[in-house]
Amino acid sequence: MSIFSIGVSGLNAAQAGMLTTSHNISNASTAGYSRQQIVQAANTPVFSGAGFLGQGTNVQTVKRIYDQFLGSQVLSAEAGAAEMDSYLAQISQIDNLLADPSAGLSPALANFFQGVQDVAANPASIPARQSMLSGGQALVARFQALDQRLAEIRDGTNQQIAGQITQINTYSSQLADINQRIVLAQAGGNQPPNDLLDQRDQMLKDLNKLVRVTTVAQSDGSFSVFIGSGQPLVVGSLAYQLKAVPVADDPGRTTVALLGVGGTPLTLPESLITGGSLGGLLNFRSQTLDGAQNALGRIALTLAQNFNDQHKLGQDLTGALGQNFFTVGAPIVQPSSLNTGTGAPVVSIDGASIAQLTASDYRLRFVGGNYQLTRLADNQVQTFATLPQTVDGMTINAGAWSPNANDSILIQPTRNGASNIAVAFSDARLVAAAAPIRSSSALTNTGTGAITAGTVDAPPPPNPNLQHQVTITFTSPTTFDVFDVTSAAALATGVAYTAGANLAYNGWTTQINGSPAAGDKFTVETNANGVADSRNAALLGALQTRNTLMGSATSGPTASYQSAYSQIVSAVGSKTNEVAAIGAAQQGLADHATQALQSLSGVNLDEEAANLMRYQQAYQASAKVLQIASKIFDEILALGR
Repeated sequence: MSIFSIGVSGLNAAQAGMLTTSHNISNASTAGYSRQQIVQAANTPVFSGAGFLGQGTNVQTVKRIYDQFLGSQVLSAEAGAAEMDSYLAQISQIDNLLADPSAGLSPALANFFQGVQDVAANPASIPARQSMLSGGQALVARFQALDQRLAEIRDGTNQQIAGQITQINTYSSQLADINQRIVLAQAGGNQPPNDLLDQRDQMLKDLNKLVRVTTVAQSDGSFSVFIGSGQPLVVGSLAYQLKAVPVADDPGRTTVALLGVGGTPLTLPESLITGGSLGGLLNFRSQTLDGAQNALGRIALTLAQNFNDQHKLGQDLTGALGQNFFTVGAPIVQPSSLNTGTGAPVVSIDGASIAQLTASDYRLRFVGGNYQLTRLADNQVQTFATLPQTVDGMTINAGAWSPNANDSILIQPTRNGASNIAVAFSDARLVAAAAPIRSSSALTNTGTGAITAGTVDAPPPPNPNLQHQVTITFTSPTTFDVFDVTSAAALATGVAYTAGANLAYNGWTTQINGSPAAGDKFTVETNANGVADSRNAALLGALQTRNTLMGSATSGPTASYQSAYSQIVSAVGSKTNEVAAIGAAQQGLADHATQALQSLSGVNLDEEAANLMRYQQAYQASAKVLQIASKIFDEILALGR
């Protein structure tokens, strides 16, 4: 090779360096761009008697400065940060809603029970009773408003999930296309198409912010992209599509399905969809939204049941026994669309064990001839050979359900509790403030015995025997007879007297204390014209502070209505802080990983300016070589003339 060729090789190398450096400078602000660098090597030398003589240089390739390990760290951290950002944006709505001192449930509860206390203080007052009804209407409206807002957040979450899936499908199609372009480019020139590789990595980065992905490099230069536990999203130039579909046994819940051969959707377990904003939406819905809405419904159902039970133990202004003060809806029972059997079980709230209600949903499956009930909040499984069964405050009856093997039913006992609660009547006279019985001692009694006012026994009325007049007559200081005057029937004779012992007949319980004398008589009868009686209103008011929720089969209730609501607010607030803290940590990791990658792959304009000058000088030097070679050649030609 001549000195001309050596000079030309230097010119070409310097030109390639300047082109690459200029490309770096012009793309300094391009998202996902990795700086490039030429790789030079000396040409094969020629052996001569004086040794090996150099033959100039060549540019072997243009190398992309990129570290796959650092890139993977960025993807992992950004997927976690995007998940927490998405989760935080959603949970903050619930946190602000429930904790609002004016729009939350607490003030409505306080106002309602203040109305009950006002009736207890003045039971004959129609305005006080109307105020109690108005407080009940306001409480019901607050329950419904809170539930409606949670339902709107649920609908918004479903829409966002569908939108995220659409974006994921767009990226998967684009990745499949660029995979094909990379394979063709690499096969044609046997050199890496650096700019296409950068574009693909940026697409992967954007996709990874939607859902966590894993990649596998193929020998032809393409990438296969997977989500979940290995479900394919892109394989070479083939893009798989996701689809937003309703859950088989919960049509109001949008989830993710992978379209298989022939377009058949295969629903993916939500636990497999992690990372990215899609993972954040799914986790928010299952970990926070479901529990918050169910817990609010549990308070509404329990309050209604407790208040109704006590209200029916009272007597209204017309003298009639109390009726239900609130009405509530039945639990949601949703058969799976995949079932092959017919019908559905009947599920009802069990008033006797309502304190055991949880904030969980349940799935009932027919497996191996048995009924398998899974509490979804903690995946606790119970198996029953037959129905009905009473579990966690609800009773499950087979009803008209005729299941086949593996049929399943979703049970949501409290989901619609807050949305369906209502006040049962509008007539203030129907408020049962009085007790339906009263007791008295005969004026002719000579002993020191005294009878208590008495209480009405559960289960609640209607109990026609409460309307009967009953006498308790002492035949001696130590024995007495009990006689139902209304039905002219003896209820008991020769009963041994024990001071303070419970006397329970005809649906009521009372006690006699002191020392009655023979012939002393006590009467328990209908509380006729008891408009000034507030005994039942006082018991209704006492429900405000009584523990009636969060019990179990082995322990009694541990929370009042207010404390149960406070626990919802506290749980959501704590989860919000937790998500914010994890998100900040993940963002810090993402920033650190991005900085580490950028320090390697990012364009430094000062460095590129120096490189540009260096290649300029190399170009000028190579041009000088050609100039000298030309002069020498001219001189050689002159010698020949």
